[in-house]
Amino acid sequence: MAGLIVLGVVVLFVLFVAARTIRIIPQARAGVVERLGRYSRTLSPGLTIVIPFIDKVRPLLDLREQVVPFQPQPVITEDNVTVQIDTVLYFTITEPKSATYEVANPLQAIEQLTITTLRNVVGGLTLEETLTSRDEVNSQLRVVLDEATGKWGIRINRVELKSIDPPVSIQEAMEKQMRAERDRRAAILTAEGVKQSQVLTAEGEKQAAVLRAQGERESAILKSEGEAKAIDTVFRAIHAGNPDGPLLSYQYLQMLPQIAQGDANKIWVIPSELTNALGNLSESLSPRPPER
Repeated sequence: MAGLIVLGVVVLFVLFVAARTIRIIPQARAGVVERLGRYSRTLSPGLTIVIPFIDKVRPLLDLREQVVPFQPQPVITEDNVTVQIDTVLYFTITEPKSATYEVANPLQAIEQLTITTLRNVVGGLTLEETLTSRDEVNSQLRVVLDEATGKWGIRINRVELKSIDPPVSIQEAMEKQMRAERDRRAAILTAEGVKQSQVLTAEGEKQAAVLRAQGERESAILKSEGEAKAIDTVFRAIHAGNPDGPLLSYQYLQMLPQIAQGDANKIWVIPSELTNALGNLSESLSPRPPER
């Protein structure tokens, strides 16, 4: 019975020693080994063997990029406005040994350094510059933090200002200013639209009047040219036909009804040429005496 107990104790001891000897490091993790209290080596991912009771493996470090949000911090701008700034930090552990021995609490150290640097950067900017220069503030924070955390074995990848919250009174004033600016721009755009509309209307009327005048002028020219051609044609036809007096009188009598047409012709004055035309026509129609 005693032998079984001793055997069981030995088996448990062997299993315990084996568990302390064989270590498996996951991917994207790193372990720092201390031998008799001093740094020995850094364990890479995979299967590794350590000496039990002599080597000690400290808690594994995560080598992946980590995201750490910080609580909003009050920061005073250059124009003495207190704003609440919420930051988000992205960092990666590049040297497990330095991250283990160079700083006691990396996250707390990074947070305090971020707050201090943020107050220095924002303290040299006005409220408007702070709200509109996030990229510049992010770049300055990243440069300062990366330089300070380099000796800790930590690389700062990005620093983002998650939110910038001015006081409520400042927000209300900014909203009123923005509303007034929008109203001003709307009024300017409306006035510009009315002005352009009036200009286009005037230009259209001007062009229409010019085109109308050109059309009337061309119409008058064509009408005058047509009348001139008609008169010339009639004149040539008359001269070519060699008309006598009775024929001209007959044509004159045919034109009289057309002259008398029209609503405005209430009173019609008989021209003196009518008597001569009738006389010529009667002479042409009366029988001539026989020649002796």
